[in-house]
Amino acid sequence: MTADSTGAPQSGRTIQSLPPLGLGTWQNDDSDQCSESVKQALELGYRHIDTAQIYRNEAAVGAGIEQAAVDREDIVLATKVWNDNLAHDDVISSTEESLDRLGVAYVDLLYVHWPVDSFDPETTLSAFAELQERGLIKHVGLSNFTPELLDAVQETAPVEIDAVQVECHPLLQQDALREYCARHDIELVAYSPLARGDVFDIPELTNIADAHGVSEAQVSLAWLDAHDVCSIPKATGRDHIVDNFAATSLSLTQEQVATIDAIDHEKRLVDPSFAPSSW
Repeated sequence: MTADSTGAPQSGRTIQSLPPLGLGTWQNDDSDQCSESVKQALELGYRHIDTAQIYRNEAAVGAGIEQAAVDREDIVLATKVWNDNLAHDDVISSTEESLDRLGVAYVDLLYVHWPVDSFDPETTLSAFAELQERGLIKHVGLSNFTPELLDAVQETAPVEIDAVQVECHPLLQQDALREYCARHDIELVAYSPLARGDVFDIPELTNIADAHGVSEAQVSLAWLDAHDVCSIPKATGRDHIVDNFAATSLSLTQEQVATIDAIDHEKRLVDPSFAPSSW
Protein backbone atom coordinates (compact mmCIF):
# COMPACT_ATOMS: atom_id res chain seq x y z
CA MET A 1 0.00 0.00 0.00
CA THR A 2 1.40 3.41 -0.95
CA ALA A 3 0.55 6.80 0.48
CA ASP A 4 0.35 10.35 -0.83
CA SER A 5 1.89 13.43 0.78
CA THR A 6 -0.91 13.66 3.36
CA GLY A 7 -0.29 10.12 4.54
CA ALA A 8 -3.57 8.89 3.05
CA PRO A 9 -3.59 5.69 1.00
CA GLN A 10 -3.74 6.31 -2.72
CA SER A 11 -6.65 5.06 -4.80
CA GLY A 12 -6.61 1.33 -5.36
CA ARG A 13 -7.24 0.30 -1.78
CA THR A 14 -10.63 -1.39 -1.69
CA ILE A 15 -13.09 -1.61 1.14
CA GLN A 16 -12.95 -5.37 0.64
CA SER A 17 -9.82 -5.19 2.80
CA LEU A 18 -12.07 -4.39 5.77
CA PRO A 19 -10.93 -6.61 8.66
CA PRO A 20 -13.47 -9.17 9.88
CA LEU A 21 -13.33 -7.80 13.42
CA GLY A 22 -13.13 -4.21 14.63
CA LEU A 23 -13.62 -2.27 17.83
CA GLY A 24 -16.88 -0.44 18.38
CA THR A 25 -16.89 2.59 20.68
CA TRP A 26 -20.58 3.38 21.12
CA GLN A 27 -21.28 4.50 24.71
CA ASN A 28 -17.56 4.45 25.48
CA ASP A 29 -17.69 8.05 26.69
CA ASP A 30 -15.05 7.98 29.41
CA SER A 31 -12.19 9.66 27.54
CA ASP A 32 -9.31 7.92 29.31
CA GLN A 33 -10.99 4.53 29.12
CA CYS A 34 -11.90 5.02 25.46
CA SER A 35 -8.40 6.01 24.37
CA GLU A 36 -6.87 3.16 26.36
CA SER A 37 -9.25 0.58 24.88
CA VAL A 38 -8.47 1.80 21.35
CA LYS A 39 -4.73 1.69 22.05
CA GLN A 40 -4.93 -1.80 23.56
CA ALA A 41 -7.09 -3.14 20.74
CA LEU A 42 -4.74 -1.87 18.05
CA GLU A 43 -1.68 -3.23 19.80
CA LEU A 44 -3.40 -6.62 20.20
CA GLY A 45 -4.06 -6.83 16.46
CA TYR A 46 -7.32 -5.00 15.73
CA ARG A 47 -7.13 -2.88 12.59
CA HIS A 48 -10.65 -1.42 12.37
CA ILE A 49 -11.91 1.26 14.75
CA ASP A 50 -15.47 2.59 14.58
CA THR A 51 -16.83 5.81 16.09
CA ALA A 52 -19.40 8.51 15.26
CA GLN A 53 -20.00 12.20 15.75
CA ILE A 54 -22.86 11.51 18.16
CA TYR A 55 -20.70 9.25 20.34
CA ARG A 56 -18.78 12.35 21.45
CA ASN A 57 -15.58 10.36 21.77
CA GLU A 58 -13.79 11.07 18.50
CA ALA A 59 -11.01 12.95 20.32
CA ALA A 60 -10.47 10.01 22.65
CA VAL A 61 -10.46 7.57 19.74
CA GLY A 62 -7.90 9.73 17.98
CA ALA A 63 -5.76 9.83 21.11
CA GLY A 64 -5.80 6.03 21.30
CA ILE A 65 -4.73 5.78 17.67
CA GLU A 66 -1.93 8.27 18.26
CA GLN A 67 -0.70 6.37 21.33
CA ALA A 68 -0.74 2.94 19.67
CA ALA A 69 2.39 1.58 18.07
CA VAL A 70 0.56 0.97 14.81
CA ASP A 71 0.95 2.87 11.53
CA ARG A 72 -2.07 5.00 10.68
CA GLU A 73 -2.20 3.65 7.14
CA ASP A 74 -2.73 0.14 8.51
CA ILE A 75 -5.90 1.17 10.38
CA VAL A 76 -9.40 1.31 8.95
CA LEU A 77 -10.96 4.26 10.78
CA ALA A 78 -14.69 4.92 10.46
CA THR A 79 -16.96 7.66 11.73
CA LYS A 80 -20.54 8.70 11.01
CA VAL A 81 -22.32 11.95 10.15
CA TRP A 82 -25.13 12.64 12.59
CA ASN A 83 -28.72 13.42 11.63
CA ASP A 84 -28.40 17.18 12.16
CA ASN A 85 -25.53 17.44 9.68
CA LEU A 86 -26.91 15.93 6.48
CA ALA A 87 -27.25 19.12 4.42
CA HIS A 88 -24.39 19.48 1.93
CA ASP A 89 -22.45 22.20 3.72
CA ASP A 90 -23.07 20.61 7.12
CA VAL A 91 -21.66 17.30 5.93
CA ILE A 92 -18.49 19.10 4.83
CA SER A 93 -18.04 21.21 7.95
CA SER A 94 -18.95 18.47 10.43
CA THR A 95 -16.60 16.00 8.76
CA GLU A 96 -13.77 18.52 8.87
CA GLU A 97 -14.52 18.93 12.58
CA SER A 98 -14.49 15.15 13.03
CA LEU A 99 -11.06 14.97 11.41
CA ASP A 100 -9.81 17.70 13.74
CA ARG A 101 -11.11 15.85 16.78
CA LEU A 102 -9.67 12.55 15.58
CA GLY A 103 -6.36 14.21 14.76
CA VAL A 104 -6.12 12.55 11.35
CA ALA A 105 -5.90 13.73 7.77
CA TYR A 106 -8.62 11.38 6.51
CA VAL A 107 -11.01 8.64 7.54
CA ASP A 108 -11.22 5.40 5.63
CA LEU A 109 -14.99 5.12 5.90
CA LEU A 110 -17.64 7.79 6.47
CA TYR A 111 -21.24 6.75 7.10
CA VAL A 112 -24.58 8.46 7.00
CA HIS A 113 -25.66 7.44 10.48
CA TRP A 114 -29.46 7.14 9.97
CA PRO A 115 -31.86 7.49 7.01
CA VAL A 116 -33.82 10.33 8.60
CA ASP A 117 -36.01 12.84 6.75
CA SER A 118 -33.13 15.31 6.36
CA PHE A 119 -31.18 12.74 4.33
CA ASP A 120 -31.37 13.35 0.59
CA PRO A 121 -29.26 10.93 -1.47
CA GLU A 122 -28.19 13.48 -4.08
CA THR A 123 -27.61 16.42 -1.74
CA THR A 124 -26.02 14.57 1.16
CA LEU A 125 -23.93 12.19 -0.90
CA SER A 126 -22.71 14.90 -3.25
CA ALA A 127 -20.92 16.25 -0.18
CA PHE A 128 -19.44 12.79 0.40
CA ALA A 129 -18.24 12.84 -3.20
CA GLU A 130 -16.59 16.20 -2.61
CA LEU A 131 -14.89 14.87 0.51
CA GLN A 132 -13.60 11.92 -1.49
CA GLU A 133 -12.21 14.21 -4.16
CA ARG A 134 -10.40 16.19 -1.48
CA GLY A 135 -8.91 13.01 0.00
CA LEU A 136 -10.66 13.50 3.35
CA ILE A 137 -12.60 10.24 3.14
CA LYS A 138 -11.83 7.06 1.23
CA HIS A 139 -15.09 5.13 1.26
CA VAL A 140 -18.80 5.81 1.73
CA GLY A 141 -21.11 3.92 4.04
CA LEU A 142 -24.76 3.95 5.07
CA SER A 143 -25.85 2.92 8.55
CA ASN A 144 -29.27 1.52 9.50
CA PHE A 145 -30.53 1.32 5.91
CA THR A 146 -32.83 -1.45 4.67
CA PRO A 147 -32.56 -3.13 1.24
CA GLU A 148 -35.47 -1.03 0.00
CA LEU A 149 -33.81 2.20 1.12
CA LEU A 150 -30.50 1.09 -0.38
CA ASP A 151 -32.19 0.51 -3.72
CA ALA A 152 -33.63 4.02 -3.64
CA VAL A 153 -30.28 5.55 -2.74
CA GLN A 154 -28.33 3.70 -5.40
CA GLU A 155 -30.67 4.95 -8.12
CA THR A 156 -29.45 8.53 -7.66
CA ALA A 157 -26.32 8.41 -5.49
CA PRO A 158 -23.34 10.26 -6.99
CA VAL A 159 -20.94 7.93 -5.14
CA GLU A 160 -20.47 4.20 -4.79
CA ILE A 161 -21.80 2.73 -1.55
CA ASP A 162 -19.04 0.59 -0.11
CA ALA A 163 -20.41 -0.50 3.28
CA VAL A 164 -23.63 -0.81 5.24
CA GLN A 165 -23.67 -0.95 9.04
CA VAL A 166 -26.62 -2.37 10.98
CA GLU A 167 -27.47 -4.25 14.14
CA CYS A 168 -26.80 -7.89 13.37
CA HIS A 169 -26.35 -10.93 15.62
CA PRO A 170 -27.79 -14.46 16.02
CA LEU A 171 -31.07 -13.00 17.32
CA LEU A 172 -31.36 -10.52 14.43
CA GLN A 173 -29.78 -12.25 11.48
CA GLN A 174 -30.56 -9.75 8.70
CA ASP A 175 -30.92 -12.44 6.05
CA ALA A 176 -32.34 -10.12 3.37
CA LEU A 177 -29.73 -7.45 3.95
CA ARG A 178 -26.89 -9.98 3.96
CA GLU A 179 -28.09 -11.30 0.62
CA TYR A 180 -28.47 -7.78 -0.76
CA CYS A 181 -24.97 -6.75 0.23
CA ALA A 182 -23.45 -9.93 -1.17
CA ARG A 183 -25.24 -9.38 -4.46
CA HIS A 184 -24.12 -5.76 -4.71
CA ASP A 185 -20.55 -6.31 -3.45
CA ILE A 186 -21.14 -4.13 -0.37
CA GLU A 187 -19.42 -4.80 2.93
CA LEU A 188 -21.85 -5.48 5.79
CA VAL A 189 -20.74 -4.35 9.25
CA ALA A 190 -22.52 -5.61 12.36
CA TYR A 191 -22.91 -3.38 15.39
CA SER A 192 -24.13 -4.88 18.69
CA PRO A 193 -22.96 -8.28 17.36
CA LEU A 194 -23.20 -9.74 20.86
CA ALA A 195 -26.81 -8.56 21.26
CA ARG A 196 -25.75 -6.52 24.28
CA GLY A 197 -24.79 -9.68 26.11
CA ASP A 198 -27.88 -11.69 25.19
CA VAL A 199 -25.72 -14.14 23.21
CA PHE A 200 -24.64 -15.61 26.55
CA ASP A 201 -28.21 -16.80 27.14
CA ILE A 202 -28.73 -18.63 23.84
CA PRO A 203 -28.51 -22.42 24.41
CA GLU A 204 -27.37 -23.12 20.85
CA LEU A 205 -24.41 -20.78 21.28
CA THR A 206 -23.56 -22.17 24.71
CA ASN A 207 -23.48 -25.73 23.37
CA ILE A 208 -21.18 -24.73 20.52
CA ALA A 209 -19.01 -22.63 22.82
CA ASP A 210 -18.61 -25.58 25.21
CA ALA A 211 -17.64 -27.85 22.33
CA HIS A 212 -14.81 -25.48 21.37
CA GLY A 213 -13.87 -24.37 24.87
CA VAL A 214 -14.56 -20.73 24.02
CA SER A 215 -17.08 -18.03 24.94
CA GLU A 216 -20.51 -17.51 23.41
CA ALA A 217 -19.23 -14.12 22.29
CA GLN A 218 -16.54 -15.78 20.18
CA VAL A 219 -19.11 -18.13 18.65
CA SER A 220 -21.37 -15.22 17.71
CA LEU A 221 -18.50 -13.32 16.11
CA ALA A 222 -17.27 -16.41 14.28
CA TRP A 223 -20.79 -17.05 12.98
CA LEU A 224 -20.92 -13.53 11.55
CA ASP A 225 -17.50 -14.00 9.95
CA ALA A 226 -18.72 -17.27 8.41
CA HIS A 227 -21.35 -15.15 6.65
CA ASP A 228 -18.76 -12.55 5.55
CA VAL A 229 -20.07 -9.97 8.01
CA CYS A 230 -17.58 -7.71 9.78
CA SER A 231 -18.25 -7.24 13.50
CA ILE A 232 -17.49 -4.22 15.66
CA PRO A 233 -18.25 -5.28 19.25
CA LYS A 234 -17.78 -2.66 21.91
CA ALA A 235 -15.26 -3.64 24.56
CA THR A 236 -13.55 -1.51 27.17
CA GLY A 237 -11.71 -3.94 29.42
CA ARG A 238 -8.65 -5.80 28.19
CA ASP A 239 -10.16 -9.22 28.95
CA HIS A 240 -13.13 -8.61 26.65
CA ILE A 241 -10.95 -7.05 23.97
CA VAL A 242 -8.73 -10.14 24.00
CA ASP A 243 -11.63 -12.61 24.14
CA ASN A 244 -13.40 -10.99 21.18
CA PHE A 245 -10.23 -10.95 19.10
CA ALA A 246 -9.73 -14.66 19.71
CA ALA A 247 -12.84 -15.20 17.55
CA THR A 248 -10.68 -14.48 14.49
CA SER A 249 -9.03 -17.88 15.10
CA LEU A 250 -12.27 -19.78 15.62
CA SER A 251 -13.75 -21.79 12.74
CA LEU A 252 -17.24 -23.20 13.09
CA THR A 253 -18.34 -26.31 11.28
CA GLN A 254 -21.01 -26.06 8.62
CA GLU A 255 -23.35 -27.89 10.97
CA GLN A 256 -22.70 -25.37 13.75
CA VAL A 257 -23.29 -22.45 11.40
CA ALA A 258 -26.54 -24.07 10.28
CA THR A 259 -27.60 -24.56 13.91
CA ILE A 260 -27.23 -20.84 14.57
CA ASP A 261 -28.90 -20.01 11.26
CA ALA A 262 -31.93 -21.97 12.42
CA ILE A 263 -32.51 -19.91 15.57
CA ASP A 264 -36.13 -18.85 15.17
CA HIS A 265 -36.14 -15.55 16.99
CA GLU A 266 -35.88 -11.88 16.09
CA LYS A 267 -34.84 -9.39 18.73
CA ARG A 268 -34.00 -5.84 17.72
CA LEU A 269 -32.24 -3.91 20.47
CA VAL A 270 -31.69 -0.56 18.74
CA ASP A 271 -34.97 0.97 17.58
CA PRO A 272 -35.18 4.76 18.09
CA SER A 273 -38.25 6.74 17.11
CA PHE A 274 -36.54 7.96 13.91
CA ALA A 275 -35.63 4.47 12.71
CA PRO A 276 -36.93 3.35 9.29
CA SER A 277 -40.57 2.31 9.47
CA SER A 278 -39.88 -0.46 6.95
CA TRP A 279 -37.69 -2.52 9.23
